[in-house]
Amino acid sequence: MSGRVLVLGANGFIGSHIAAGLSAEGWTVRAGARRIAEPARRAPAFDWAAADFARLTTAEAWAPLLAGVSAVVNCVGVLQDGGGDSTRAAHVDGPRALIAACEAAGVRRLIHISAVGADAEAGTAYARTKAETERLVEASGLDWLILRPSLVVDRAAFGGTGLIRALAAFPLVMPVVGGDQTFRPIPLGDVSAAVVAALKPDAPSGLTLDMPGPEAVTMADTVRLYRGWMGLKPAPVVRVPRALAAPALAVGDLLGRLGWSSPIRTTAIRQMDHDVAGRDSGWAERLGVEARGFSRFLAETPASVQDVWHARLWFVRPVAIVTLGLFWLTTGLISFGPGWSRAVAILHEGGYGRWAGPIAWWGALLDVVLGLMLFVRPWTARVAVFMCLATVGYLIAGTLSLPHYWIDPLGPWLKVLPMMVLCLFVAATDARR
Repeated sequence: MSGRVLVLGANGFIGSHIAAGLSAEGWTVRAGARRIAEPARRAPAFDWAAADFARLTTAEAWAPLLAGVSAVVNCVGVLQDGGGDSTRAAHVDGPRALIAACEAAGVRRLIHISAVGADAEAGTAYARTKAETERLVEASGLDWLILRPSLVVDRAAFGGTGLIRALAAFPLVMPVVGGDQTFRPIPLGDVSAAVVAALKPDAPSGLTLDMPGPEAVTMADTVRLYRGWMGLKPAPVVRVPRALAAPALAVGDLLGRLGWSSPIRTTAIRQMDHDVAGRDSGWAERLGVEARGFSRFLAETPASVQDVWHARLWFVRPVAIVTLGLFWLTTGLISFGPGWSRAVAILHEGGYGRWAGPIAWWGALLDVVLGLMLFVRPWTARVAVFMCLATVGYLIAGTLSLPHYWIDPLGPWLKVLPMMVLCLFVAATDARR
């Protein structure tokens, strides 16, 4: 079967691979995403369309996206409210309007990607709203199929799988909360193959299928297997008490609300404790897909140096951002406070005369502003680059007016160079997907 398929969430971890898999099978892909400029550069062959569920709340609003479409695959999902994400908009309001629009436009086939554990008993807004989406799909007059994957793994890593790999690459030990949670990981390629099969004329419909992989592994097993996959020396698993993990989860929740998406959040741990394995629904046999276990997936997907770098830098990057931001912020505050007279004296020594005070004041203000701006998620990379360029300006001015500081025993100019490298590191590692 071929035709035009609308893939929603086509820039996401799962959606991007499903869109690629459908394209490889001859489908013309209309790719829907909230922001399309960057993903359109990655996959220019797709017909990209802005699709923000928070805005597309009526059937009429969906109509242009459904023009000429014969099937829809919905991969949209958000873990927790905050930072522009709304579980209600992504899982209820948007899908309700989408279903009504499909019925009005005569688009019959709808494949909805849900998740294992998407039920009210999990006690999270994520699960409650996901379950409501499923009820909306089931009550529709469409030719629908709901797929509920377990932990989805791939050569790429994002969100929870990125965190698990980072824990596996942790130095000396592998810390985990709990450790006995059972996963049945499913390779992303198998999920994509299932969706391709689900759009064939003889595919099953009117079913909700859990999609666990054939191999069950605990969280502790998962990090051990990932550590070996990356070629790192074995390390013991350290089970972190939940009471000690609570502050990290609270920080993760706060960062999520500020736009810093993190899998270290209360929703993630509650979902893992509730159900991340799923039940055997016979999905592979029903859809004609050969399901692969986690060990087989790792054996068939050799790790590269990039995988090891990503895992090891996963925790380093946020530490670098915090350190860099606090460095600039604190430097500015010290200049405004106890270091003011010394700052002005240094500028007088450099020959700035009556301009010493204004230059010290504006320089301190710039430090404070840049330090704060670095913590604003959309600005981080650009601010880091500007910090580096501003430092070059500082060094040029300092070299012209106070060249002897290069050979000062405390190295005031030399010590700035590692900070510039840190700026470049933060800017270079800004990509999230």
